[in-house]
Amino acid sequence: MDLKSLVKTIQEFEGVSRKSSIDNVISLLKESYNVSGNVVIDIGDDASAIDIGNNQVILVAADGIWGQIMNVNPYWAGYCAVLVNVNDIAAMGGRPLAMVNIMSISNDGIYEDLLRGIKDGCFKFGVPMVGGHLHPDGDSDSLGVAIVGIAQKDKIITSFGAEVGDKVIVAIDLDGKPHEMFSLNWDTTYDKDAQLVQDQITAVQYLAEHDYIKSGKDISNPGILGTLEMLLETSQKGAVVNLEDIPRNENVEWADWLRSYPGSGFVFTADEDCCEYINEYLSRFSIEANVVGEVTDSNSLILNYNGEQEEVFNQEKNPVFIFR
Repeated sequence: MDLKSLVKTIQEFEGVSRKSSIDNVISLLKESYNVSGNVVIDIGDDASAIDIGNNQVILVAADGIWGQIMNVNPYWAGYCAVLVNVNDIAAMGGRPLAMVNIMSISNDGIYEDLLRGIKDGCFKFGVPMVGGHLHPDGDSDSLGVAIVGIAQKDKIITSFGAEVGDKVIVAIDLDGKPHEMFSLNWDTTYDKDAQLVQDQITAVQYLAEHDYIKSGKDISNPGILGTLEMLLETSQKGAVVNLEDIPRNENVEWADWLRSYPGSGFVFTADEDCCEYINEYLSRFSIEANVVGEVTDSNSLILNYNGEQEEVFNQEKNPVFIFR
């Protein structure tokens, strides 16, 4: 395998490149983020956190579903709309409470499949869909879902907490398969028992509440290294990662694996003396976790493989999104 070509594939991946416009949103809205004075975390993380007293925060997140998924498989779009939002709360060490949605429907033929997917997702993850808004005569088909969760204020996992010397952990459920229509969607939840899927969420919550994790994100559209880079950018740190230490299902080539969106997958940073327990604990819930590298004081994410080294991202030259 050619490391330089692999890195180029990651850098040019649409899941990475489409994040760049986030910087414009941040610039235009940043003055409004904390008008209430109760916002603990605003932009730049998987969820925002609002202080409600008694050492508790409400977590708020939202995700939209790519149009191509809606058009090709509306059922899966509905299911994934639940999955991605639940994972955003899990990544913060929180407990998901409820969701609402906004649907725009121009093609009545997708309506029932979309709703079946949402319903099945709610039962799988044990999180209710309690309301929303429907555009029944929209110009296009789209779906957005927002979620609220709850967490202890002093136990939140954030993207801002990585420190130099932390170990980088990649944690993924390897027991899955590529979705039949979306090869980069590593499905680990649909065929699993709902209790195990829900236990994977509470496992991360347990690690957060017992101070094992310093920072973290759920692996999303930018893939494993793209997601890690987003964490590093918010923490204003770099990292060196060893490719062969990343947990991988051996049926998937590296180029696809690094760009995949897993049903259950996270990147964490932690103190070295916590890593063994994190890895062992997550293994109880079908999540393979491994130390893959270390946080540095640079602005680069470096990938090592077979004696070679390549820079994947540089926060001055090619960030995933610029956050300051």
